[in-house]
Amino acid sequence: MTTSTVAASEGRRGSDYARLSRRVAEAGLFERRPGRYAVRIALTLGAFLAGWAVVAAVGDSWWQLPLAAVMAVATTQVAFLGHDAGHRQMFRRRGPSEVAGLVAGNLAVGLSYGWWVEKHNRHHANPNHADEDPDVGAGALVWTYEQAQATRGLSRWLARRQAWLFFPMLLLEGLALHVASIRALAGRQPDGRWRVPVRHRAVEATLLAAHTSGYVGLLLAVMSPGKALLFAAVHQGLWGLYMGCAFAPNHKGMPMPTADDDLDYLRKQVLTARNVRGGRFVDLALGGLNHQIEHHLFPNLPRANLRRARPLVRAYCAEQGIPYAEAGLVESYRQGLAHLHDVGRPLRAG
Repeated sequence: MTTSTVAASEGRRGSDYARLSRRVAEAGLFERRPGRYAVRIALTLGAFLAGWAVVAAVGDSWWQLPLAAVMAVATTQVAFLGHDAGHRQMFRRRGPSEVAGLVAGNLAVGLSYGWWVEKHNRHHANPNHADEDPDVGAGALVWTYEQAQATRGLSRWLARRQAWLFFPMLLLEGLALHVASIRALAGRQPDGRWRVPVRHRAVEATLLAAHTSGYVGLLLAVMSPGKALLFAAVHQGLWGLYMGCAFAPNHKGMPMPTADDDLDYLRKQVLTARNVRGGRFVDLALGGLNHQIEHHLFPNLPRANLRRARPLVRAYCAEQGIPYAEAGLVESYRQGLAHLHDVGRPLRAG
């Protein structure tokens, strides 16, 4: 997709989002779902802790490898709870939200909650903007022709083949998130200031240390070093793959606005996002992120209300003449991979 798609969408501005927000509010969808979240938290954390109990009980066995795959799923589901906490979908107040996020992120998953919230908020403010959205900045993957042309050496080799390497590279995403968390908490600028603003740096560092020592200690206590290493490789690799597969369908292959595009909030969020069709199982598997348009329009909307908001948002976009993108899960991956392949085309031609 090109930015011409973005520029072509014109219409009434200013109050469009306010009218949609009133419709969602009148439907009662901004109301918190404490009962639903209490059940979700209990089941998710219960399954997570039960999984580790089984790991401890199985001991030094090759059955630990399929258990590592199961724990990758459980870890991702806990990470989804951290995502909800970061958007204050569970609680209105910051304090309880941060406690939930720190427990889910730092202690259970080993991911800095404060770093992730700061990064994720920048993504929500300017989705798919190459200069403002950290999720589409140049890195292991490139998202624009300009980023591709700037690559050198190994990065250029990867950019030529990135569509084919996308899923294998996601196996390293878990490790990358752990490293980024540590760098965010410990990294300083040359003048001594912290590189990343984190509200509870000492608490986060303590919880990350507790996660790491508990994770490594448990594995080495119940299995041989070789099996422990293989368990960690499978667990962390599949966790990264699952996380990447949950977030990839949402924006990849959608329009990428630039500073020249004059978009209001409603159009900025809708035009850059894609919903994934599916039933309740897809909701569970993707942590509600399959309702990406609704989530971006109303980030603090409880996860259970996103499906109910979908027909309201879709109908309103039709009234305003705003394209509302939906695709099946496989098709959403195809579109994202097609974009990655197209970005690398000039390098292959050269």
